[in-house]
Amino acid sequence: APPLLVIAGAGTGKTSTLAHRVAHLLLSGVAPERLLLLTFTRRAALEMTRRAQRVVATAMARSRGGASAPANMRLPWSGTFHAIGNRLIRQHAHRLGLDPSFSVLDRSDAADLMDVERQRLGFSKTEKRFPRKDTCLGIYSHRVNTQRSLRETLEVAYPWCLDWEDELTSLCRAYVEAKLTQQALDYDDLLLYWQVMMRDDALAIAIGTQFDHVLVDEYQDTNTMQAAILLALKPDGRGLTVVGDDAQAIYSFRGATVDNILD
Repeated sequence: APPLLVIAGAGTGKTSTLAHRVAHLLLSGVAPERLLLLTFTRRAALEMTRRAQRVVATAMARSRGGASAPANMRLPWSGTFHAIGNRLIRQHAHRLGLDPSFSVLDRSDAADLMDVERQRLGFSKTEKRFPRKDTCLGIYSHRVNTQRSLRETLEVAYPWCLDWEDELTSLCRAYVEAKLTQQALDYDDLLLYWQVMMRDDALAIAIGTQFDHVLVDEYQDTNTMQAAILLALKPDGRGLTVVGDDAQAIYSFRGATVDNILD
């Protein structure tokens, strides 16, 4: 199927639209494990699966003259971008120099590790107060998700930290090295490493051909990395469906760009 973009206005039911698309593909004979469904929350993934199950069950019951349909239909590759990235990175960890059992740092643990490196480098004792750990992590996260240089990130999002550009460069490098030493990834790395995998032609083909269809909810809230991942998964757009509402783009502070859906 050619690429499909649905721009749905407020109240038109983007989730319902995508769930019906999933159900249509399943009823058309596409195997559940050949569908990759990407959402922004686990709750959304569960709701999408439930809605698709209801549509499929209703359609099958009608076609069977009222006979009950299987209630245990699963979508094994339904989840958030970060959760799916986590699974795929573990599958190909050896190609990335990672142990498949690497740990994932939540936001709090990542900030604490950033603070350890901040103190080790002596930045917590400067005469002029150095940015706190949460700010430092926010700067690192914004840079990773927007794929901008540190300088541009500071100018656009953290102008009050511009005087610390050299120190922040050293801190971000130390933070990355500490994660590698501990075989740990933070949430941003789950997208970053997925994108890195998709830059390898052989890996991109292997992962892309694992799925016949890729379906994305709330596309207006994707960032540069997520758009690049989707393009590498389905370079010609075939088998790719995204839904979203450009008027509901509210996560630019996290690196999301509405340009992905408008372009």
